Amino acid sequence: MHSRYLDIASMIRDRIEAGEWAPAARLPTLNDLAAEYDANRDTVGRAIALLETEGYLWAVQGRGIAVRYGTMRPRRPRGDLVKRNEQATGYSFPSASSQEVWVRHGEAVSAPARLDNPRVAKLLGVDPGTEVLRRFRVTGPASEAPFQINVSWIHPRVADIVADLDANPAAGEWLHHIENAGHWPISWMEIHRARMPSKDEAALLEIPTNLPVLEIVRVGTSGGDKKPVEVTEYVVASDRVETVHVLHRADNAQQPWPDAGPRNGS
Repeated sequence: MHSRYLDIASMIRDRIEAGEWAPAARLPTLNDLAAEYDANRDTVGRAIALLETEGYLWAVQGRGIAVRYGTMRPRRPRGDLVKRNEQATGYSFPSASSQEVWVRHGEAVSAPARLDNPRVAKLLGVDPGTEVLRRFRVTGPASEAPFQINVSWIHPRVADIVADLDANPAAGEWLHHIENAGHWPISWMEIHRARMPSKDEAALLEIPTNLPVLEIVRVGTSGGDKKPVEVTEYVVASDRVETVHVLHRADNAQQPWPDAGPRNGS
């Protein structure tokens, strides 16, 4: 038997494809759609869930139902190159172009906080529960939806260097200050993994909670004493980024294979 929710999904799909709702536009509430289509709320909810799996909609916790940018939002490759920020003194990390202007979404925070995450604490070289300087921002290219959540944990021995800086300076400017205080050049390592977002992360990135995120943990090491000075966690919606890595040959793979003579059957 044909289900009513499939009919409703088809009608909403047609309206999206006809341009009635532009990308990022909010749809009416489930109750309003149920009244419009003379259906119950659960039936409309099933239709919305289907369109979400097809890539037409986002059902975002606390923000309603939004139209996606086609089947995928604007995406950026993430390579391995750290560049000087051409907009101001500082650095642009992979995913951000040195010439591209990124903006902040919501409030930026820079304040002391307990670092209770044992994984991050170990990477930073402190005991869990240590008070460190925490910098929090949600950023992304201008005119786009939020791209990433940035949370930086700064080691107590360098926290005073950047404690009085604006919570939202130019990209990487606070790292420049740490380097100038005797830690040049900072080197970085990244650890990538996929996971599901928390409800708060999904709301900040304007994504549903069932869309995986890419978690990138960056460890910055001092060029002076060779110890960690900062750990930054980036959280990016998985449909916004793809990682790009250049593979290098090991020493034992630098030369061509020796000619072993004719192959069997030749």
